[in-house]
Amino acid sequence: MMSLSKQAVTEARLWIGTPYQHQTSCCGAGTDCLGLLRGVWRALYGAEPARVPAYTMDWSEPSRQEALLEAATQHLCPKPLGDAAEGDVLAFRMMAGGPAKHVGIQSEIGAEPRFIHAYSGQSVVENTLTASWRRRIVARFSFPEEVR
Repeated sequence: MMSLSKQAVTEARLWIGTPYQHQTSCCGAGTDCLGLLRGVWRALYGAEPARVPAYTMDWSEPSRQEALLEAATQHLCPKPLGDAAEGDVLAFRMMAGGPAKHVGIQSEIGAEPRFIHAYSGQSVVENTLTASWRRRIVARFSFPEEVR
């Protein structure tokens, strides 16, 4: 049987090429970064753990609330930033001083780490986790073995 982390990466790769569409989560039709994570969650566990409230595309998030990190901490398992594993959920801060507003799934570790994410103006892609991207990581999570 495939490990949960490998299942997460396998599922995320099925979404590659799905067009970017804000606040959606439909493989092949449209998704944003959170929608990708929601779709992987549904593949792993069935139903989503909570209803997702409306959110803005604004990287600065005028409210300054860390809603994404709060929800991730509630439903996923926090990990040390340096404890990288395939299948980890990565949370990114896209602006210095701004809240975490982007997520992706680590697809490879080692000398050339990679991650899968949906990026505005593009689609779901698998990119190298470059130094620029690594500097933006503010939290790392694993999927829970059992849903709470």
